Amino acid sequence: MPELPEVETVMRGLAPVWMGQRFARITLNRADLRRPFPDGLGQRLTGAVVTGCRRRAKYGLVDTDRGDTMIVHLGMSGRMRVDPEAIGKHDHVVFETGNGRQVAFNDARRFGSIDLVETSAVAAHPLLAGLGPEPLGPDFGAAMLAAAFRGRMAPAKALLLDQRIVAGLGNIYVCEALFRAGIHPGRAGGQVAARRISLLVDSVRAVLLEAIAAGGSSLRDHAAPDGTLGYFQKGFQVYGQEGKPCPVCARPVQRIVQSGRSSFFCARCQR
Repeated sequence: MPELPEVETVMRGLAPVWMGQRFARITLNRADLRRPFPDGLGQRLTGAVVTGCRRRAKYGLVDTDRGDTMIVHLGMSGRMRVDPEAIGKHDHVVFETGNGRQVAFNDARRFGSIDLVETSAVAAHPLLAGLGPEPLGPDFGAAMLAAAFRGRMAPAKALLLDQRIVAGLGNIYVCEALFRAGIHPGRAGGQVAARRISLLVDSVRAVLLEAIAAGGSSLRDHAAPDGTLGYFQKGFQVYGQEGKPCPVCARPVQRIVQSGRSSFFCARCQR
């Protein structure tokens, strides 16, 4: 599933195509994805001018001059394809702008979604209400994370994946950040030392910024809207590296399963 860096890459790729442009036509090639499309989606967007392309957690937000915001979730396999040569069977929504550009929302597995809400009510939408701070924003810091970890017996990894604590983090980048901070993914949050929490905050930010600069991680379906593949996966230190030597101590990277997800770590470097 696309994580924060992949969604950020997609929204940055859409911005030069959509910003300031008017939607001339919206074509829905089916009635739903994960959920039915909002009533009147095409009519409400047709004629609207895009005023913002941004991200909140793992959701893309497209603001319009009509006071509506489209909330896009890419699901497991969703992609935005700019000016495709042909519209395929998995291009379920096609956006056409007044200057003749096309963007197709392609989603083979149909786990994605599109919602349309008043911009003033975006923060209160069920998908976004209750989300924690952005890990690249000013509200994410050592004091905030220490308070969230304090007294908790849940594993540090599970706490970082809790979208109520911090928004947008996923399995890949949590594994990488925990490695850089020297924290075992199974260590109870309340047992993580203050120094390690401070290092973890820095590690989370560094990993995300590096991943965004690399265009995200293209493991299966992710690509930027222009078709460019991300390459952060080429620099994974532990994620997906089971059995390979740790880049720090050369001990084989291990894998365990936590809540149905694979966690990759170095037993020597992470405590």
